[in-house]
Amino acid sequence: MNERDKKVHPYIPNSVPEVKAKMMKDIGITDIEELYKDIPEHLRFKGKMNLPDALTSEYALKRHVEGVLSKNLSCKDHISFLGGGCWQHYVPAICDEINQRSEFLTAYAGEPYEDHGRFQSLFEYESLMAELLDMDVVNVPTYDWCQAAATAIRMAGRITGRNEILVADTVSPERLAAIRNYCHPVMNVRLVKHCPQTGIMDLEDMETKTSLKTAGVYFENPSFLGFIEHQGELISEITHKSGAISIVGVDPVSLGVIRPPSQYGADIVCGDIQCLGVHMFFGGGLGGFIASRDEEKYVMEYPSRLFGITKTAVEGEYGFGDVAYERTSFAEREEGKEFVGTHAALWGITAAVYLSLMGPQGMQELNTVILQKSHYLMKQLSAISGVRAPYFKSSHFKEFVVDFNETGKTVKDINTYLRSKKIFGGKSLRSVFPELGESALYCVTEIHTKEDLDSLIQAIREIVDSAGILDLREEGSTDD
Repeated sequence: MNERDKKVHPYIPNSVPEVKAKMMKDIGITDIEELYKDIPEHLRFKGKMNLPDALTSEYALKRHVEGVLSKNLSCKDHISFLGGGCWQHYVPAICDEINQRSEFLTAYAGEPYEDHGRFQSLFEYESLMAELLDMDVVNVPTYDWCQAAATAIRMAGRITGRNEILVADTVSPERLAAIRNYCHPVMNVRLVKHCPQTGIMDLEDMETKTSLKTAGVYFENPSFLGFIEHQGELISEITHKSGAISIVGVDPVSLGVIRPPSQYGADIVCGDIQCLGVHMFFGGGLGGFIASRDEEKYVMEYPSRLFGITKTAVEGEYGFGDVAYERTSFAEREEGKEFVGTHAALWGITAAVYLSLMGPQGMQELNTVILQKSHYLMKQLSAISGVRAPYFKSSHFKEFVVDFNETGKTVKDINTYLRSKKIFGGKSLRSVFPELGESALYCVTEIHTKEDLDSLIQAIREIVDSAGILDLREEGSTDD
């Protein structure tokens, strides 16, 4: 046993030399390296990792971690206009109060296996989401929108027996990467172009690429870039004409004023519930949903859990439980439609609390406020010399692209200046949508006050009108 093997790590109980030796003896090895023999030598890291030595006291560890966390610039300290899939909405206090109850918050992602109250809570979540989406069936939340979209596409492939999917080229780059990864090598992903002026899908390009190989067409509404795709009915009509399935990704918050996708031909709808009462949690508050009509061909292709209500042996009494449990990998792992592991069920319960609080009128009022504030910001930004907002000549909801190309300033320089004013500017699009040049995606929600919006407007006016670039970059900073 070498010197490394003799060390006892304070955070790893099995690092005690005697315990390690016993474990190695039981599995028949004399050197820990034998466990990694299948990894080629040239792929193994031979140096020393740049990690601090283990802190042996709980207090020292706590102090160290708090010191690291103190370097973070949070949205509590700064005004944030970032979006792109994880949005800063107001979270009512009761959402946190409910999801932190011991019945729901467990060591395993809100998954207490024998808690029948959880089954009812998730049934209520599915019912509320189904009403919002105007669909019959909604799954227990999965990891995030990325997986929900990829799974919806794989469902379409299994239903149609086809191996090609058309995807609007304006979808989230991260989502597109997940879709490609999840569909490979079973399905071929082809992109459909957008109109450069409006951002909406190029129907001529879509029709050209649609064939008998097409399992479905996936687009998002509102899009990742914020504009509203008003051609939904035409897209679904072309899709159905070829026998394919129409799949729409949607921000559920928008459905307070925008028609749900089911009303313009969508067969499967997906998205993320982070906007429904869940904090951003550094990007960890995500939970994907999938919805469809109550038809066997759709229901039996869901890989994730569905909870239903049924009568019990006691007259007048009802119970809640799994629907067609045998189709999941929980039941028969090797026969499941797809492998499904830990879900985001806790966020489903939280979203149910949020939706029950808001109700239809609350969602409509929320949408009205967001529309008013975002359009105010667009109008005021466009009044600044060289700035265009929005970039696309379409209707927008919550998010929109701001064009800085004519200002002579880069998004990086603008965002650096904004940070000096305790403002997080929009997400740079230069690397993911290079044709947009120096443009950024801005997000406005109900949490932004008029003072917040005016502070952003004034700061952008200052940096755009400045004669030179204010060099406020933080040392080593490479973000946009």
